[in-house]
Amino acid sequence: MVDVNKFDSMQIGLASPDKIRSWSYGQVKKPETINYRTLKPEKDGLFDERIFGPTKDWECACGKYKRIRYRGIVCDRCGVEVTRSNVRRERMGVIELAAPVTHIWYFKGIPSRMGLVLNMSPRALEEIIYFASYVVVDAGDTSLEYKQLLSEHDYRENKEQYGNRFKAQIGAEAVRTLLEQVDLDKEISELKSDLTSSSGQKRTRAVRRLDILEAFKKSGNELSWMVMDVIPVIPPDLRPMVQLDGGRFATSDLNDLYRRVINRNNRLKRLLALRAPGIIVQNEKRMLQEAVDALIDNGRRGRPVAGPGNRPLKSLSHMLKGKQGRFRQNLLGKRVDYSGRSVIDVGPHLKFNQMGLPVPMALELFKPFLMRELVKRGIASNIKNAKREIERQDDAVFGPLEDVIKGHPILINRAPTLHRLSIQAFEPKLVSGKSIRFHPLACTAYNADFDGDQVAIHLPLSPEAQAEARVLMLAAGHILAPRDGSPIVTPSQDMVIGNYYLSLEEKGHEGEGMIFNDINEAFLSYQNGLTQFHTRIGIKAASMPEKPFTAQQKKEILVTTIGKLMINNILPKDFPYLNEPTETNLNGKLSDKYFLKPGEDIHEHLKNAKLVKPFKKGDLGNIIAAVYDHYSISETSHLLDRIKDLGYNISTKSGLTVGITDVTDLKEKPKILEASHHKVDVVTKQFRHGLITDNERYQRVVGIWTDAKDQIQNALMNNFDPENSIFMMSNSGARGNISNFTQLAGMRGLMAEPNGRVMELPITSNFREGLSVLEMFISTHGARKGMTDTALKTANSGYLTRRLVDVAQDVVIREHDCGTDRGLKVHALTEGGQMIEPLYDRILGRNAMKTVKDPKTGKVIVKHNQMIDEAKAKEITDAGIKEVEIRSAFTCNTSHGICAMCYGRNLTTGHQVEIGEAVGTVAAQAIGEPGTQLTMRNFHTGGVAGNNDITQGLPRVQEIVEARHPKGRATITQVSGTVQLIEENPAEQTKEVTIKGQSDTRKYSVPINSRMKVSEGDYIHRGAPLDVGSIDPKELIQVRDSLSTEVYMLSEIQKVYRMQGVDLNDKHAEIMVRQMLQKVRIMDPGDTSLLPGTLMDIDKFRERNAKTVISGKIPATARPVLLGITKAALETNSFLSAASFQETTRVLTDAAIRGKNDPLIGLKENVIIGKLIPAGTGLRHYRDIRPKQMSHTSDNGVYSISQLEKQMHPVDSKK
Repeated sequence: MVDVNKFDSMQIGLASPDKIRSWSYGQVKKPETINYRTLKPEKDGLFDERIFGPTKDWECACGKYKRIRYRGIVCDRCGVEVTRSNVRRERMGVIELAAPVTHIWYFKGIPSRMGLVLNMSPRALEEIIYFASYVVVDAGDTSLEYKQLLSEHDYRENKEQYGNRFKAQIGAEAVRTLLEQVDLDKEISELKSDLTSSSGQKRTRAVRRLDILEAFKKSGNELSWMVMDVIPVIPPDLRPMVQLDGGRFATSDLNDLYRRVINRNNRLKRLLALRAPGIIVQNEKRMLQEAVDALIDNGRRGRPVAGPGNRPLKSLSHMLKGKQGRFRQNLLGKRVDYSGRSVIDVGPHLKFNQMGLPVPMALELFKPFLMRELVKRGIASNIKNAKREIERQDDAVFGPLEDVIKGHPILINRAPTLHRLSIQAFEPKLVSGKSIRFHPLACTAYNADFDGDQVAIHLPLSPEAQAEARVLMLAAGHILAPRDGSPIVTPSQDMVIGNYYLSLEEKGHEGEGMIFNDINEAFLSYQNGLTQFHTRIGIKAASMPEKPFTAQQKKEILVTTIGKLMINNILPKDFPYLNEPTETNLNGKLSDKYFLKPGEDIHEHLKNAKLVKPFKKGDLGNIIAAVYDHYSISETSHLLDRIKDLGYNISTKSGLTVGITDVTDLKEKPKILEASHHKVDVVTKQFRHGLITDNERYQRVVGIWTDAKDQIQNALMNNFDPENSIFMMSNSGARGNISNFTQLAGMRGLMAEPNGRVMELPITSNFREGLSVLEMFISTHGARKGMTDTALKTANSGYLTRRLVDVAQDVVIREHDCGTDRGLKVHALTEGGQMIEPLYDRILGRNAMKTVKDPKTGKVIVKHNQMIDEAKAKEITDAGIKEVEIRSAFTCNTSHGICAMCYGRNLTTGHQVEIGEAVGTVAAQAIGEPGTQLTMRNFHTGGVAGNNDITQGLPRVQEIVEARHPKGRATITQVSGTVQLIEENPAEQTKEVTIKGQSDTRKYSVPINSRMKVSEGDYIHRGAPLDVGSIDPKELIQVRDSLSTEVYMLSEIQKVYRMQGVDLNDKHAEIMVRQMLQKVRIMDPGDTSLLPGTLMDIDKFRERNAKTVISGKIPATARPVLLGITKAALETNSFLSAASFQETTRVLTDAAIRGKNDPLIGLKENVIIGKLIPAGTGLRHYRDIRPKQMSHTSDNGVYSISQLEKQMHPVDSKK
């Protein structure tokens, strides 16, 4: 076998007959498989051991030679070589055909490659190949034309008239003769001269023909190799035959297809030997052609060959295609050993890095390690005994097991694996039972809950894999989400309500106004029942010397509560004292109003003081982010555990429950409903009198009921008691929101019909009162729609992620700085006066392209190429700067990737991104992962279609990234100029917009009901929309430059996500959009050998042009092309990556003809051939690094992760 690390590229081509024979170890002559009595392979059959190798290791077929010492000997009795049986996965056979056959891929594909080469229509070729018509291959001196088709009758007539003066053939032989007659050089030169003179359809066809002929010439493939004399037989272990329980056999479909070919081939040989009549031979040749077609691609032509039960047989093409094909099933996704699967349940006692591993799983997973340890310690005398002891689960096994698993991280994966946080490493801890214990804070990243979810666990084996899991994949290192850099491990549910309850303040609790010397004294008072969590007390600020109080504050008494003391007690010692949920407090400044002035009475102070709001879920997230920013990762993970423990503890002590009486009755509800009914009656009367249309009536009724629901909701909010359990649950962010409680205590409101239209009959009851039969029936639509939508959304979102990953998988940080002199000007994104994305979010973590100065003072805030961190971003926005030029993926010059400076900060670490980071895959996951949260359908606002129906959510994202023509398309202007006139044309149902440019005046028609964005007298730039709607990016790129189109697409993607409440960082969308604009279409080849109309990589185009200019010739011109992500993924330079994505046969056909060379730059192609991926630790840059020997070992030779961390980071320094 070839060592995968010894080559850097992989080439594909057409196999010549001699090449196929050179692969072969023998000729398959008989259709037999195995002898059903002896179960031994038949000689000369499809499983022959002489051809394909022995079925048992180191043993010939007859048994004369057994054992490894006879390796390499060919048995003189049975002719089988003594070797390993796995050669039956490698050795190929061959079938020598009695008549040539064409390869269906080259004849039947779109476009037909043979048709283009021979300049014949696919229909004519089909007639020739399947023996319906003869073709003239040499017209001689007759009146017939070269390549003329003749029916059987015409052929006979001409034969009688001309005799042997002309030559006509039929079948694949005729095609081969025609292909051999093609003079490539002559054809190419003729086509090139045609290109200059022809236009339209003729020119397009000439370009396509020229493209394919040049491909054959450059690749060295012979045209006649598209017709085959011999067929390779793939190794038998790749088309196995296995015996089932009942003595019957299950066989691969390929064996049936090969058997058909061999049967027909042998019959044809016999007929030829017998000199049978021509018509019989021709029929047999046609059947052989069809049998070979079915073997290569069953169903491509005519009805597919079916097996038992009328099921179409799976051919060689089907073995490669689709999810179950070789690429996706076996090469890109493999089942691995040392893995297990079980149900998860909650492990509140675990540390953030830990998972609870059930003992039976641990014994099985760590078996080899444990066996070695048992023998090493003398508990078992040999490996066999050790294995027996493990299987018996002897008591002596468990001590060594604890030591073996210590410090050996385990990977946990939960399907669906939507982003990289769906696989993380944990330190195992043995637990009883059979379910895996899972840390509650890890649930958000995995989107897991404990209602029966299962996870898979994997064991990294090699020291390198363990080190990688420990350093890069440990759960403690994944606190920030790659999507937007916000903490993903925020406490939820019980933890939130516990900390919320703890930080509540209440007046008049026992012990209010007590002043304590230090924290311990305060806690002692609580333990003795003198104070409670919500009691407002005083404490000497001086007792907390590490806290960043001002000098004056340190001399004073801090007014706080016992609960807040407990919360601050778990925070790092020098972290600001948190007394209120504000950003100012979080940044270290605590207001003086919480301190007693000298001589002030605390009781008087408390009488006038307002109650401070408690800490909600978002506040806890901000605290975690602040700790992560200022302290180490380990400190953050410890804090998370402390928040979790405190939250669970207090939520238990709080005794918060939900009862029916917590759902309060709303006194104002009947009045609100009565008023709404009255309004609806008025509207209905207006409609009956013909004052308004039915559509207007519908809109108003829906509006009335929406308002009614809002009024009830507001009344509920105002009436809720702050101590109501349901209110606390919602207000804290632990569970539920106000709309849930409106349905419980207010009214359910308007429901949607199955088609998405809102019904005008509302459900006025709530769940507390109970629904009537009609109301119950109406509300079922919504529930059913919700279920179907979720199912559709999951499938659509998954497919979108797959396409995104495929198009961006080779985008890796390749270098530190590409040296570009172009930047991207960014400003706050707004839509109709609503803020979509503020400037702060857009510039944070990016490198400045130009120096940014304060416009008032002239002070330099950020220098050229300097990172804009939180402080600098705030300074820029505070200075009133509206636009900043930053480094961006759009303007990066790095080929096959992006440079670290143009990317900026790695959102998961908060530092500058490192070389080797697979940012393309991260971007694809960041865009695809929230796909399930986006809405699935368009919003029907009812009434007139057109611009009122806005595509939103997932369909809009797909529309943008697939570069489709958008629904509700806006008309754009192709010239810059002044809007001269807007006039309605009722006859055509349009508005005519006239724009006067500098050189010409243009008229545009827009639908009469569209809302205009321009008015008469406005000056607009080309590419500006005239009416409300989505701009078609393909139109925009024709009138504006690439960058403008990229910026527009970026803002559109952001709008979709931000409108749905999903924060997505710009850089992910930038990488995706950039991948869609990596190709250019050649317009004029100049003096280069490029063909007009062909697609080319933008980098290769620039490279080729640079060489042309240097040599003093005319360079080619091209225009950028916007490709949808599916098309872009298929147009990649890697045929392996494209073939494993979609349209496998088309991609491989094209690649083979061109003799394509895959440079193995991306990740997928390296996974396919089994190399390390060229990203992260798989980069060449890191290949030669060896593990470093630590200075000393632990007592038992096993480290815990924390011990290792201490050795690796002697000082746990601040970031």
